[in-house]
Amino acid sequence: MGPVKGVVLDESVLFSVDDDENSTHLLPAAEKMLFRLQYSNLHVGISYKEGLCSQKGALIQHVAVLYTLQLVKLDVSCPEHALQATSSAWDVIPDTCIFVTSILDAVICRNICSKGWTVVLQGLEHTVSDMSGVTTIHKLQDLLITLSRLNKMALGDSVITVGYVMKWTREKDFLKRGAFPTMPTSNGLTFISIDLDLPLIPQLQTVDVVLHKATDEISSVDEGQMLSISKGVIFSEGMQQLDRCMKHLHYHLIDPLENIIPLLDRDAIQNILQDLDEINNPRSCRIRAPHYLKVSKFDEPDLVEKLNQAQLSLPAIVKPQIACGVSNAHTMAVVFKMEEFAELPVPLPSVIQEYIDHGSIVYKFYVLGERVFYAVRSSTPNAASLLLSSGNKGSSAVIFDSLKSLPVDSTTSLKSDSDEVKLDLDIVTSAAMWMRGKLHLTIFGFDVVIQAGTGDHVIVDVNYLPSFKEIPNETAIPAFWEAIQSSYKSYKYSSKQDNHQDSTSHGG
Repeated sequence: MGPVKGVVLDESVLFSVDDDENSTHLLPAAEKMLFRLQYSNLHVGISYKEGLCSQKGALIQHVAVLYTLQLVKLDVSCPEHALQATSSAWDVIPDTCIFVTSILDAVICRNICSKGWTVVLQGLEHTVSDMSGVTTIHKLQDLLITLSRLNKMALGDSVITVGYVMKWTREKDFLKRGAFPTMPTSNGLTFISIDLDLPLIPQLQTVDVVLHKATDEISSVDEGQMLSISKGVIFSEGMQQLDRCMKHLHYHLIDPLENIIPLLDRDAIQNILQDLDEINNPRSCRIRAPHYLKVSKFDEPDLVEKLNQAQLSLPAIVKPQIACGVSNAHTMAVVFKMEEFAELPVPLPSVIQEYIDHGSIVYKFYVLGERVFYAVRSSTPNAASLLLSSGNKGSSAVIFDSLKSLPVDSTTSLKSDSDEVKLDLDIVTSAAMWMRGKLHLTIFGFDVVIQAGTGDHVIVDVNYLPSFKEIPNETAIPAFWEAIQSSYKSYKYSSKQDNHQDSTSHGG
């Protein structure tokens, strides 16, 4: 069998019938499966038989339109004819197509397999799995594992199977952009979702590397460990088990959990960014971290003195030390007067950070392996404008959620030539590569603002595995694939070198 190029799902594996109401429903597991297949770059169809009730027939038509499926009407006595016609219409050879069902008998299985199709039977009750061209799955969620295994059998080491872990809303965004195809990419990658609620070992047996957004899997943060975020972050049981499996089985994880921990801690990442002076030179703009101060309480008697020592003056922006994983990690405030610290709702411990006047423009940079991209976005107003627009005439701090209600100056033109000229792309690219080496990360993003007056380029935020949706898909997605492939090959090379050194030392 060749790599899978076409899939027909029989309606028997997609729908359930409510006997009490005599109605048909799409199974919850089928919704995710169909969405993933819709963006898999595979040909996908849904088969049905004549004589369906009107409600079920209408539902099948609706699902076909919703998920861009080809309708395949089967003759019960000889379904192989319709399947053969379908592969011809798709212009693919039959031995790259699979038919997924839960109701076929042995004779019909043989007839379908005789035309070159592979039959996947859902349900352990079937006893024909020893037939050539037939395989079984226990649940519909196992189908992607089977597709991955079949592709691996057909393509061998020429394909790199990437398992990925992230929340469903984020996965959907990546799928829609064509980032996670089941059909191998131009550089030999194929993607499969890993479900942390299912047994991990069978899933990991089909993959070569795992990409994750572990921040989606933070279950809690131990406030008693806030002086050391790395000790206080508690990942979900599934993520912890995945991490253990990856280390025990020597799989490559993009990126190791310990590498992303500094990005969860605003104090830790600011401390790392203080060393940006290493790459500054007199012939270019200065790139730096903002001045900042970590505080465990806002009523410290010597807070003014500490702010002065940290080269901080008001206004300043106040952020929680924990950057994600808890509900109020994005509750922030811009403080204009010292007395505004008294009842500030920002969680403690916090980071008080320099508020930088930057012409309401932020440059969002994305590092995908060795490639660096950026987009220009509207940002918060300069301090004086923010004070006027807040409507409180300076009587209180400006409180906001940075994910929902970030105060933005909508009057700023993003097309201004003068703004574009200010950006020193060379120094920011150097900083991107410096951070890549310092943090040992494959895919990350950071925000840069340019300080009015000084021209300093200031990195105000760093995050792991961003969506990079501001970058056109035709540019970003191939770079995304290239970054994953390069990381995996580098890992394989390092592992080979380590194994060689071990064998040499033992031989000596």
